Amino acid sequence: MDARPEALAGAPQHPILDRKAVGAVVLGNALEFYDFTVYAFFAKPIGEAFFPASDPTHSLLASLALFGIGYVMRPIGGVLIGAFADRAGRKPAMLITIALMALGMLMLAACPPYAAIGIWAQVIVIVGRLVQGLALGGEVGPSTAYLLEAAPPAKRGFVTSWQIASQGCAALFAGIFATILALVMGDRAMADWGWRIMFALGLCVVPVGLVIRSHLPETAGAEEDPDAASSTLAVVGRLLREHGRLLGLTFLVIAASTVSNAVGTNMPVYAGATLGLSETAATAVPIALGLASVIFPLLGGWLADRVGRRPVMIWPRALILLLAVPAFAWVVRSPSAASVYAVTFLLSALSSINAAAVIVGIPEALPRAVRSAGLSIVYAVSVSVFGGSTNYVVNWLIAVTGDRLAPAYYLAAFSLVGTVAALLLPETRGRDLDAESEA
Repeated sequence: MDARPEALAGAPQHPILDRKAVGAVVLGNALEFYDFTVYAFFAKPIGEAFFPASDPTHSLLASLALFGIGYVMRPIGGVLIGAFADRAGRKPAMLITIALMALGMLMLAACPPYAAIGIWAQVIVIVGRLVQGLALGGEVGPSTAYLLEAAPPAKRGFVTSWQIASQGCAALFAGIFATILALVMGDRAMADWGWRIMFALGLCVVPVGLVIRSHLPETAGAEEDPDAASSTLAVVGRLLREHGRLLGLTFLVIAASTVSNAVGTNMPVYAGATLGLSETAATAVPIALGLASVIFPLLGGWLADRVGRRPVMIWPRALILLLAVPAFAWVVRSPSAASVYAVTFLLSALSSINAAAVIVGIPEALPRAVRSAGLSIVYAVSVSVFGGSTNYVVNWLIAVTGDRLAPAYYLAAFSLVGTVAALLLPETRGRDLDAESEA
């Protein structure tokens, strides 16, 4: 993709975006979803490495709880780093987040198991997840605001949709490489130490991202915006005071999207632990997730540029509401690799179209001076509450109720809430990004 709008050629606040620049901007979001996908798939061996227990279910639940711990720090990262990006600029914030993200991944990948250093292993991985949560909480706001502000006005939806498509690329890569490793190494080796290779691979792209991000031009900062020198408290106070209703609706819309993503990334665990499919078959589930999440966000962004943000937020989410229970019922009746892949692909495709409109429509509704903080905070809080808990909750519900359709009911409930909230959001296609009102 190469966005070179003539209309913006003379405007320094709208830098030209080439493929390399877009790749560097979305890299942090891609790393988040790569980590999310890899951890979700390898939750069982990670639990065995750091939280050994006589009952495998307890070990798995402890691992999923560790996964959720990082989400505790996301709202803090959203406030601190998101407001920092509104005050000091998008670029320095993006450099901070990717560096912290790498540190958190390294602590998990390199930490010795519980058998080697005892409780210190648990301390190290917990701290690592907290550091990573801080970084991820502050990543989405600055990077999305940057894409939005640097994109041609008529292509904001498509350009910003790469933020979501990058997640699909990461999931696809994770699924393909995990499948290859599982076939080459075998299930036992993957469970013992192969999962560490997956995290190490994610770290390899961090230096490239740091270098390219450091050379990006700025789209916002104190030199452009008289409000940018405000304190973090002032930025957050203005955001809550002037845009509280929008933030509340956004929270619900992003919650529905987050639950969809979490249910999708939980499908390998669901396929193996609940449906009884083989490890090799379950490993390939992220490929279906990744394929849908690469293609359909771009379609969603393209549609959002042509028919508006609200319709693309509403209809895919409404379809998920209608299809979630029948789709999972089919998988339960006919448990196979093919049925799991098909359902994962369908639900991920619809969620990806929806997410592309959400990721552009929400920051467009906010003024530049609070845009990064607004998206960062509401995204971080929503993802903290539901992204960190959904995998645990759906597996717990299955264990407690014995109902293998529990993930479908959970997904449908949140899709209903997300559809209603999207109906109440304003349309933002064609809006002036320097407008001061969401209405």
